[in-house]
Amino acid sequence: MAEQLIGTVSHFFNRIEVAAIELAGTLKVGDTIHILGRTTDFIQEVTSMQIEHRNVPEAGKGDSVGIKVIDRVRAGDKVYKISS
Repeated sequence: MAEQLIGTVSHFFNRIEVAAIELAGTLKVGDTIHILGRTTDFIQEVTSMQIEHRNVPEAGKGDSVGIKVIDRVRAGDKVYKISS
């Protein structure tokens, strides 16, 4: 299993449990990600992704996406894509 840094959390929306992530690589719905920070460490599948409140199947470098997360994240947490 290899991990590649693909983004950084810029904001967390607590009420709706969504992380805003600035991408430095390509991310698709169905990818498995690892979010890691000072107090954050979990792995999850990307089940949905939005840009400007519209669902998208894929996003790339420079995009800012919203992803529903299973746990709290913090600005500055790193997002890694896991590939087998």
